This record gives sequence, C-alpha cells and structure tokens, in this order.
Amino acid sequence: MTATTAATAAEQTITDARERIDALDDRIIGLIQERMAVSAVVQETRIASGGRRVHLSREMEILGRYRDALGKPGTSLAMTLLELCRGRV
Repeated sequence: MTATTAATAAEQTITDARERIDALDDRIIGLIQERMAVSAVVQETRIASGGRRVHLSREMEILGRYRDALGKPGTSLAMTLLELCRGRV
C-alpha cells in the first residue's frame, strides 16, 4: 500500500466515522427531545395533583445512574439533561 493509498483509506475511514457520529447525534438529539416531552407530562401531572415541579430524590437517582454508567462526566451530562427537561431549579 502506498502512502497516497493509505492516506486516502484513512480519509475515507474518517469520513465514514464522522457520518456515523452525525447519525448518532441526530438520534441522541431526538431522544433528548422525546425525554423533554415526557418530562413535561410528568411535571404537569405532578403540579396538577398538588405536587412540586421537581422531585429531588428522583433527580438524585438519575444523577447516580449516569455517574455509575459514565463516571464523573456522566454527572455533568445528567445535570445538563435535567436542566433541559425541567428548567433551572
């Protein structure tokens, strides 16, 4: 394999991988939007029944799940996700 062929193969691998990343990002964004909609239903139902908008023990469960699966950065990701879904506390 020549250097030019290797470079072309590498470029194609990178292009293919980036296309897959873009497709994954599209799916992730769609799932986040779906989560936001479901979270809105939970909040509206909780408020309508006299409850509070935010359920802190549930949020702690979510933070723990993300931390356990992804390590410390998972906690930051979960915090961002919670903020997107419920707004700032």
